[in-house]
Amino acid sequence: MRGEFYAAISQLSLERGISREVLISSVEDAVEAVYKRTYNPEYEVEVHVDPQTGHPSVFQVLRVVEEVTDPSHEIGLAEARGLQSDARVGATVKRDVTPGGFGRIAAQMTKQVMLQKIREAEHDTVYNEFIDREGELVTGVIQRSEGGLLIVQLGKAEAIMPRTEQVDSEPHRPGQRLKVLLQKVQKTPRGPQLIVSRRDKNLLKRLFEIEVPEIYNGTVEIKAIARVAGVRSKVAVAARQAGIDPVGSCVGVRGIRVQNVVDEVYGEKIDIIPWSDDSARFIAQALSPAEVASVRLDPEAKTATVIVPERHLSLAIGKDGQNARLAANLTGWRIDIRSVESLLAEQQADQSDGQGARPEAEAASDDAIVALGAVNGVNGQQEETPVPASEVALAGDRSVLENDAASSVGATEGSAQD
Repeated sequence: MRGEFYAAISQLSLERGISREVLISSVEDAVEAVYKRTYNPEYEVEVHVDPQTGHPSVFQVLRVVEEVTDPSHEIGLAEARGLQSDARVGATVKRDVTPGGFGRIAAQMTKQVMLQKIREAEHDTVYNEFIDREGELVTGVIQRSEGGLLIVQLGKAEAIMPRTEQVDSEPHRPGQRLKVLLQKVQKTPRGPQLIVSRRDKNLLKRLFEIEVPEIYNGTVEIKAIARVAGVRSKVAVAARQAGIDPVGSCVGVRGIRVQNVVDEVYGEKIDIIPWSDDSARFIAQALSPAEVASVRLDPEAKTATVIVPERHLSLAIGKDGQNARLAANLTGWRIDIRSVESLLAEQQADQSDGQGARPEAEAASDDAIVALGAVNGVNGQQEETPVPASEVALAGDRSVLENDAASSVGATEGSAQD
């Protein structure tokens, strides 16, 4: 039998990913539990298992004293030195109390206890492996679906993807490999629970770190992400080193880098937006691909009023307001989008009511209207044409409105002449 126990422990260690020392310790704990359950000793015991043969030995632990008052826990110095020659008062010695035939009895009764210990060791191994990887991108294989949950195999561990973290437009087939974000690792009575996501916006961040070396090494930084999973996302990037084009780095030659990310998220549209410390400019960039004529900020209410040409109003708002919501989430500002024509109509109504100069012009100095001119965006790359400060008052700026609202300007002039 010599060596068989060692071989079995080694094989089990390889299969379960648990060290031999932990397995042997589990056997010792199991044997100790069986001994206490069987003999109900009043003294403290320790169990040692021979790592080669698997033979268990049970020892009574005794404290060495000068005068014995509790024989179950104490031993005299002279007797202690018969067990251990270097024993001294205050130390502990061990007396072999292994019952005859205990190896066979223990083997029969230890199985369930040992299996429980092994399961606990497996749980600890999985937890320790993944607890420091929260927020990382991991590759898994879909195993099955259970009540709306997807079970994803991550090596020797299983993770769950809740319904709220799945993307409806993505296919989910057993055996399918996919990259997921390890969102949370937590202990439960049934073992560690790993929760993964395909909907989390940080999934995009990790994918860009893989595809864009400049993001991975820190020369380009992702400042903000807004995402409608499976439909469209906006990613704001900034260079942390002079001379680097952050948008171009993310797009790549012929768009290959961003396209690789798009392929990984099954065709989700991704706009790469240049970050700006100028909130008005950043808001205009975020509404890409719509053209923005001007932005007026109200810092106290954290609200931005954005003026766009009539032909770009629907583009700025987006289908079901999607573009505007993404821009608001990306910038952190509440965005109110208005067309040039609606603004002129209000001004004309105000003039006809005898209110004099339009309120927008009066608010220009107080609310910091920032005229940005036409801001075009293609795949997140913007070209800006700043408008001189004298042209901030949009309703009176015929150079800005000439093409889109010539008739409205004429009507305004006519009212003014009357």
